[in-house]
Amino acid sequence: MVKVLIVENEGLFRDMLKISLGSIPNMEIVDAVSDGHAAIQTSSQLQPDVVLMDIELGGDPNGIEAGRTIKSNHPEMGMILLSAHKEREYVSMIASDDLSGWSYVLKQSVTDAGALVRAIEGAACGLVVMDQGVVNSMKPRRGSDTAGLTPRQQEVLSMMAKGYNNSSIAENLVLGTKSVENYINAIYQELHLGHNGNLHPRVQAVLTYIRDSA
Repeated sequence: MVKVLIVENEGLFRDMLKISLGSIPNMEIVDAVSDGHAAIQTSSQLQPDVVLMDIELGGDPNGIEAGRTIKSNHPEMGMILLSAHKEREYVSMIASDDLSGWSYVLKQSVTDAGALVRAIEGAACGLVVMDQGVVNSMKPRRGSDTAGLTPRQQEVLSMMAKGYNNSSIAENLVLGTKSVENYINAIYQELHLGHNGNLHPRVQAVLTYIRDSA
């Protein structure tokens, strides 16, 4: 059971999230609050696995500031930033902190239950998951490490960034699971990734993908 705290200042949208997520098996909504201060306090009291945090809360602290405070106090908690924007200034914030368990979902994607579940489950496991609309708009910058990957490796990496696990990548790309594993290991080698403290290579790969993209 994944325990989720919802932080959203718009009452109607907050209720919609509660209903939508509450209907998903193995997911428990521990509370739904409307501002950053309540989010910080409630996360300490209820210890959710994941906090679904609106970036624009209509006051201080905003969602990013509250999220950073919560992650500082509870590094193990997954943090999903919920936004109406896919501009790079918002997305690149995730890659700047070198922290696992940060994800980014566009508000218009919350009706896609599969995408939201991938983000929540990924964040709960310490992964970095990006909204598929954001990922689809990304393109590796010329001369970057990611640009040096083969088209198939870039395709696999983009699906990793969207939160797909190996078996789902294999199914979507009509590949064997072993082939996907080989592609991922090749990506790690090409991007010169290894175990960096507590960051799993999969997290490092997605952070590199974000940094290298325009």
